[in-house]
This record gives sequence, structure tokens and C-alpha cells, in this order.
Amino acid sequence: AGSGIEAGEGIKAGEGIKAGWGIKAGSGIKAGWGIKAGWGIKAGWGIKAGSGIEAGEGIKAGWGIKAGEGIKAGEGIEAGEGIKAGWGIKAGEGIEAGNDFGIYVGLRVRISKQKDYAIVIAKTKPKNIMTGEYREPT
Repeated sequence: AGSGIEAGEGIKAGEGIKAGWGIKAGSGIKAGWGIKAGWGIKAGWGIKAGSGIEAGEGIKAGWGIKAGEGIKAGEGIEAGEGIKAGWGIKAGEGIEAGNDFGIYVGLRVRISKQKDYAIVIAKTKPKNIMTGEYREPT
């Protein structure tokens, strides 16, 4: 969509979801491929993509966030439950998983490539990184 996508309930696509502005759903957002928004991505429930999730602004989910590849946000990333990425996670601000939930990165990366791809980048170190390595933005 050239502008934004908004649904009172969920948004589901067999392939990718892309909006020039924001993507917002009252329940979940799910794509077989990637999810990309020029602005923010917000779901009342979870956000799930077969490949990457990218937003020019923030990403927020009432439940968990899961990407087969990487997760990238110009601002913060926040989930009510856990955050899982096949590759790394990068946020312009903070990254926060729900209370007593973890942040998992590098789930689809070879062990020999973990140091290069299983990376969490944010202004402040998230307190609940379960896999991967934290690095400050350069």
C-alpha cells in the first residue's frame, strides 16, 4: 500500500506486507514473507513474518514478535511476550520483551556465523537477552 494499512482485526498475507506509512491491527499481523512499514508497526496480538520485519519508526506487539530473518526498527521494539529473530535485531532506541520473557537472536544462523549475525543492537542493553550478543550502535 502506498500509504498505511489498518485493520480492526488481524492482517494476514501469504507473501509480504508493505506500507509506505504504518501498519496497525487490532489483533495479529502475519506474513509468509516479510513485513515492512515506512512508519511504525503495531499489533494488539502478535507479529510474525517468514522473513524480516522492518519499520522506519517503532514495532509494538501485545504478544510476541517473531521473524524468520532480522528485525529492524528506527525507534524502539516492544513486545508483551518474547522476541525471536532468525538473524539479529537492531533498534534506534530500546528493545523490550514482556516481563519474564526472553529475546532470542541468531536462531537460524550457523554456529560459525553467530558472532557476525546473532547480534542485538540498541541504545541500552536489554535485560533479557537469552541468545546472541549485545552491541552498542556505531
